[in-house]
Amino acid sequence: MTLDDPERRAHIALALVPGIGSRRLAALVEHCGSALGALAAPFAFLGTVPGISRAAATAIQRASLDDAETVLTRTERLGARLLVPADPDFPALLREIHDPPPLLFALGDTGLLRREAVAIVGSRDHTPYGAAVARTIVASAVGAGLVVVSGMARGLDAVAHAAALDASGDTIGVLGNGLGVVYPAANRALYERVAARGLLLTEFPPGERPHAGSFPQRNRLISGLCRATVVVEAAVQSGALVTAGAALEQGREVYAVPGPVTSAVSEGTNRLLRDGATPWLEPDDLLERYGLATGDRAGAVRPAEPPALVPLPEGLDPDAAAVAAALDAEPLPLEVLAERAGHSPAELLGVVTRLELAGVAAVEPGPAVRRLTRSR
Repeated sequence: MTLDDPERRAHIALALVPGIGSRRLAALVEHCGSALGALAAPFAFLGTVPGISRAAATAIQRASLDDAETVLTRTERLGARLLVPADPDFPALLREIHDPPPLLFALGDTGLLRREAVAIVGSRDHTPYGAAVARTIVASAVGAGLVVVSGMARGLDAVAHAAALDASGDTIGVLGNGLGVVYPAANRALYERVAARGLLLTEFPPGERPHAGSFPQRNRLISGLCRATVVVEAAVQSGALVTAGAALEQGREVYAVPGPVTSAVSEGTNRLLRDGATPWLEPDDLLERYGLATGDRAGAVRPAEPPALVPLPEGLDPDAAAVAAALDAEPLPLEVLAERAGHSPAELLGVVTRLELAGVAAVEPGPAVRRLTRSR
């Protein structure tokens, strides 16, 4: 059922109260008869609602419809929409999870929330193997009409989003912060692409900065939007494994890509496989879960080709050539590049400057460095 406007705004105002969440909000509505009733309830009565502490009751009494109006105005100024669980466009799969978000802020094509989707996640510090496999998975998924969902982080999340858009597919980027905040800064161009051609989604109000607990919250939404999650590469302690854990708790399928046992970023995925995750070895492994198998076990989808990198010019000094070889089309944080290249960040800046002048690399906010590409 849809809510009338005053009740919807009261729901929004309650949802904005820190620590309320969907379960306490539902308890408030049940005991007070409505969200409007909860906003008007006496302090003593609020204290009788299960899960509502004295501090929470105090915060609820300070809430008002003006809070909802302020957030709705900020959302509209960004060209975005605010969704509550009673809205028709609120994702049905998210209503089923243990702790559904009481609010969603959406910038872009909300029609994607009604489509079948697959989550593709992985390491920030991925290998070329991981990037190639991620592009192949994305190519098969969008070719079968699935929406690609990931977390807008640097690394394989960014690879998955970009590969979906490059293949004229659809993608949803789930943020660990509010709309209008670009994090990480190196993903600004990707943020703008996804907002224009896909959908950015978050449960955090516009302008809210990320914090330590926001990314685990985001990860449960990534898996919650999808019937299946694919982990491409992941270290033992990584956000990608948190997403996999959330998917398992939600009763969703988890796929993992096997990797070299000597690779730190494949240790997490290999452990998932050991513990019972479904291996992803070819497109049909995933597509069968959606009833979309190609029927061609030899592989109806060819591995997606990586972006063509600008060739190194003749006469480039060996040091600069070695640094260029460590770069890919996705931005790599300067400190990670320095570690891989065996330079201090200060020494590396001089080398990167030579690569920029040679038309081989570019520095982006962060700071991060990426290899320039050319059209095929």
